[in-house]
Amino acid sequence: MKAIDFVFFDAGGGHRSAANALRSVIASQGRPWRVELVNLQEVLDPLDIFRKLTGIRLEDVYNLMLKKGWTLGSPALTKAMHILIRLYHPAQVRLLEKLWRRRRPDLVVSLVPHFNRALGESLRNTLPAAPFVTILTDLADFPNHFWIERAVPGQWPQYLICGSERAVEQAYALGHSPERVFRTSGMILNPRFYEPLELDRGAERQRLGLDPDLPTGLVLFGGQGAGVMLRIAAQLNESGLQLQLILICGHNQALQRRLSAMGFRIPVRVEGFTREIPYYMRLSDFFIGKPGPGSISEAVHMGLPVVVERNAWTLPQERYNAEWIAEKQVGLVVRSFREVEKAVAALLEPETFTRFRANAAALKNRAVFEIPEILNRILESSAQ
Repeated sequence: MKAIDFVFFDAGGGHRSAANALRSVIASQGRPWRVELVNLQEVLDPLDIFRKLTGIRLEDVYNLMLKKGWTLGSPALTKAMHILIRLYHPAQVRLLEKLWRRRRPDLVVSLVPHFNRALGESLRNTLPAAPFVTILTDLADFPNHFWIERAVPGQWPQYLICGSERAVEQAYALGHSPERVFRTSGMILNPRFYEPLELDRGAERQRLGLDPDLPTGLVLFGGQGAGVMLRIAAQLNESGLQLQLILICGHNQALQRRLSAMGFRIPVRVEGFTREIPYYMRLSDFFIGKPGPGSISEAVHMGLPVVVERNAWTLPQERYNAEWIAEKQVGLVVRSFREVEKAVAALLEPETFTRFRANAAALKNRAVFEIPEILNRILESSAQ
């Protein structure tokens, strides 16, 4: 039985979710692999300078930024973090070498950015026969070296699994050969998004206190929620548009309380953290949120046109996602959610809404089912 390590961390939550989704599909396929998850934050804790200075882990600092909306300086912060990562690179490699000597995996799969050079070098130094694979959980590599390291002959090889043509082009531009770059049909989604769910939308909406027939918007800003949801809800409530909202606040209980206390003219359902996103998306007609690769991929897969924001506050790694939405014509990108009323009104124009829905339906994302076979091919080629 082959031992495969999936490397993740909890900055944002999408990395762990992708690893768990992929592991569950591999188990359902009955492959002779033992897949285990490795939390990179725990491995590198001795080097976490943020924790040494503040007592807070780096991934917790990132999650707090998302929760509070403190993302205006994120490009500069990313550059500073890259400098620190390069500065501590030799120490990271030494810690990871100890890890691989102890675990001895046959294949290492990274679902994290920033640290792929250290992961690849450490694996080459200890287990040179074990392939190293990076699965991009973003639609593109931005900024440089976020996911994809430059290929240098004679150095450690990096296999890349990319969910967009843009990411494939970036890999080629950095010198990676076609036999090491694999294209999937999209981002990794939880397999629950592919399960049939027969329900009476009208009846389920009524059960939640909603109108069975009104256009329904799902407002979701990841597992930490976001304060901007208050502005979005207030503006759409006063807009005069005939619609209703499902507001999912994640772990942000303060936000949930504030939204629940608002007096709404329109029907609204406020939820906290839930694992039933596929259910709520089936009850919805469109999506409003940040341009995170997971959320927009889930929404588009479920046929929901999206409204997202792209401006100086948008995280660098999520900026291409807004371009992708415009390129694929599956939604609208606004400069600020102050324009959300105008955007939703335009989105709900029958011709526009029908076009966006059709474009979303045309994107057949099966990445979570495609990747196990890609990993199998890599394992087979490394054994020859």
